[in-house]
Amino acid sequence: MPYLDSIRVFVRTVELGSITAGGRDLRLTPAVASNRIRDLENRLGIRLFNRTTRKIAPTEAGRLYYDHAKEIIEALDRAEAAVANYSQHPRGAIRVLSPLGLARRVVAPLVPEFNDLYPDLAIQLRLSDRKVDIFDERVDVAIVLGTPEDSSLKARKIMDCPRVLCAAPIYLDHFGTPQTPEELTEQNHRCLLLRFPGTQEYFWTLETPNGPARFNVSGPYDADEGDVLTEWALAGRGIVNKPWFEVASHIRSGALVPILEETPPPPSSLACLYPHRRLLDPKIRLFVDFMTKKCKARVEGMMRGLPRTDLSG
Repeated sequence: MPYLDSIRVFVRTVELGSITAGGRDLRLTPAVASNRIRDLENRLGIRLFNRTTRKIAPTEAGRLYYDHAKEIIEALDRAEAAVANYSQHPRGAIRVLSPLGLARRVVAPLVPEFNDLYPDLAIQLRLSDRKVDIFDERVDVAIVLGTPEDSSLKARKIMDCPRVLCAAPIYLDHFGTPQTPEELTEQNHRCLLLRFPGTQEYFWTLETPNGPARFNVSGPYDADEGDVLTEWALAGRGIVNKPWFEVASHIRSGALVPILEETPPPPSSLACLYPHRRLLDPKIRLFVDFMTKKCKARVEGMMRGLPRTDLSG
């Protein structure tokens, strides 16, 4: 279906802002993606994009065509999902999104196991610690830590993941070990922050005898990638706030030491998120069912034997 393939390339190019990105998302080379766009323009007899050396943007006709083309693609996806129950061998691609640390340690190792069970399904895993619009990026399933803000998403909770504040022994020897959460806000302590461009303030929430409380923390380092913070903590550069499973091996080895264990951060909810309409698609349901079971088992295995890691939920 070359014509439909060209429409898919066009839709993703509009949504991602470049032919290269649109083609990459569909596993096409830039040259093939460009040819698909050119074939579509020749078929329609109109120019769909205004092109400059720096960017590409849809023309007025292109924007109009996009609105209708997107409806066609979504209708086709729904039609394929509706009849998928009649097939004994589910086919197609599943676009999966997950934060870097979670994906590397938990999700990615499970993908080959799922593919062994369903070899005709292709998993397209995207790793990002940034907030991503699931609808704009056409994500089928997001496996995340935290509570979703978008009520239009369906959430399948997997488990509660305990969190921990920790630092390297060399840091604690130099700056001292905080005995109360209030000490974190003092200038002599350095907190390693997961922060994105545009963030106006930053705080850590900790469980105190009076309930959850926010503490405005600061430090000379911040990054938008969680594993970078772990590396800085291992190098003795500050205190990090992480899910236990992400730092379990470092705590076992003594490279990182838990602190303020009587006032820990609240646990993060590990969950699968997906648009409500995806409930119609059996392959999405298969993937969510598999990951719900396997992710919990993997996280529990990583934390087995560590203190103060209540895995209820």
